[in-house]
Amino acid sequence: MHEFSVWAPWVSRVAVKVGEASYPMNGPNEQGWWKAGVESAGPGTDYAFLVEDDPTPYPDPRSAWQPHGVHGASRVYDQKAFAWQEEHWNAPPLSGAVIYEMHVGTFTQGGTFDSAIERLAHLVALGVTHLEIMPVAAFPGRHGWGYDGAAMYAVTEQYGGPDGLKRLVDACHREGLAVLLDVVYNHFGPVGNYTGKFGPYMTNRHHTPWGDAVNFEEAGSDEARRFFCDNALMWMRDYRIDGLRLDAVHEFVDRSAIHFMEQLTAEVEVLSSMLERRLVVIAESDLNDPRVVMPREAGGYGMDAQWNDDFHHALFTVLHVEDARKGYYEDFGSFERLAKSLTEIFVYDGVYSRYRKRTHGRPVRGLSAHRFIGFIQNHDQVGNRATGDRLEQVVGFERAKVAAGLMLTAPFLPMLFQGEEYAASTPFQYFADHDDPEMARAVSEGRRREFAAFGWDPAVIPDPEKVETFERSKLKWDEAGEGRHEEMMDWYRGLIRLRRSSISLNDGDPAHVKVEFDEEKRWLMMKRGLVKVICNLGDEPMTFGSLGGFRLVLASRDGVVVGGDSVMVPADGLAIVSAEKE
Repeated sequence: MHEFSVWAPWVSRVAVKVGEASYPMNGPNEQGWWKAGVESAGPGTDYAFLVEDDPTPYPDPRSAWQPHGVHGASRVYDQKAFAWQEEHWNAPPLSGAVIYEMHVGTFTQGGTFDSAIERLAHLVALGVTHLEIMPVAAFPGRHGWGYDGAAMYAVTEQYGGPDGLKRLVDACHREGLAVLLDVVYNHFGPVGNYTGKFGPYMTNRHHTPWGDAVNFEEAGSDEARRFFCDNALMWMRDYRIDGLRLDAVHEFVDRSAIHFMEQLTAEVEVLSSMLERRLVVIAESDLNDPRVVMPREAGGYGMDAQWNDDFHHALFTVLHVEDARKGYYEDFGSFERLAKSLTEIFVYDGVYSRYRKRTHGRPVRGLSAHRFIGFIQNHDQVGNRATGDRLEQVVGFERAKVAAGLMLTAPFLPMLFQGEEYAASTPFQYFADHDDPEMARAVSEGRRREFAAFGWDPAVIPDPEKVETFERSKLKWDEAGEGRHEEMMDWYRGLIRLRRSSISLNDGDPAHVKVEFDEEKRWLMMKRGLVKVICNLGDEPMTFGSLGGFRLVLASRDGVVVGGDSVMVPADGLAIVSAEKE
């Protein structure tokens, strides 16, 4: 016996189809729910819903298993049947995190949860504490980034389905790794989303870059919000995910007295207390609004952390000045802005943005820098370049080492993107596999048009719909222990080891970060307690004095010379000196 239910306030008649038989559902109740019990159904049973006179069977919006793809029948999945091996896990504090972002399909040649397990020892040896997995909700086609998910509750079969994800999470916990999952609550994918057949999950009163907005405030929004909150709780409860990263929360349109983010973080906190497990919620936000991560008691939304794009843009544009005139990068490009990002977190904190042509942001006051995540590469900043080239391929090997040095000693929580730790030669390009020919054509043409406007030759822009674009983006693990790749790996390991062992580098108070710089000579010195990080991006070696009592602990390249109370740093070099006890 299995009881089926579906929220369908818009319709007058619903039936559940099991095999060749259909069973009328009872309802709707006052909230719009329909229910029906089927004696012959249970775990492993395929089913779909029939709506009014439409002969097409539609998958369950809350389906936990779509073995036939997003257009096919749903399958009953027993969340309690999996035999967990790691029963007493609790994630380490987010404040000490070193995060590693992974795309399952390209992390290994196998492209599955099970093949990813084979590389977890590498992450542990590197010093990673939290593995962040790009979206795994079922999407159409054979491969994609995951941000066009159509079945939000179902784990894609391409990676190994729901049991496969549980095996990966269990293995991570066994290795001492917390797991963060990227989820998309700002839109559904354009193909395979059938929620509109049932009820007002979306509203045409507001629009986003992907079309209609999610219905967080109109009629029916109580159940639409419930859909996403229940989804978040499912990942954390049933899949034992330790935290979620919410995609583009700036596209939430919600003027309710209790914002969706506030509701979500409150419910996660309750679940955390009940499970006695540390659970976190992280936001990607373009708002530069600290209220996203302020406690709810202080009028914020209660997110545990958010991505900080300003730090990335400021650092990238001093490394690669050619891009400082393009798009949103035109707001950056100086050491002054990099210094501000290190000391005040947001560069645009209530000041005028030339790119946006308006005042942007709000100052950060009284918050730890551990509320913000810093990075120099991620899926967007690599994959949304025309050819998906990585930082080392853009700025050169030595400057990529400088970037890693600043990122891993900055006050923010550091996040790495898969392969950057060994300067992977493979790009990470935008790829998709839309089964709708018109959608596939529109995506390919739109990609070429977008980058042609930036001066790129359309002939060199990879076609996202070709399987070669996906295959080209898979990491080559055999290069990780070779030559310059091994050198970069050693550099990352040393930086992470230093960060994890240093009191000064684990202090999240932005007021304790002091920065000096010279715009003309292109150097910057960051002091964090008893640690100083000195980078020289000028054309000549630079000597820095007044370092009595400090010893050299790490240098990005040969040629760093320590003498007396000074250190000479070569061009495109970084040195870290410390007065902490060994």
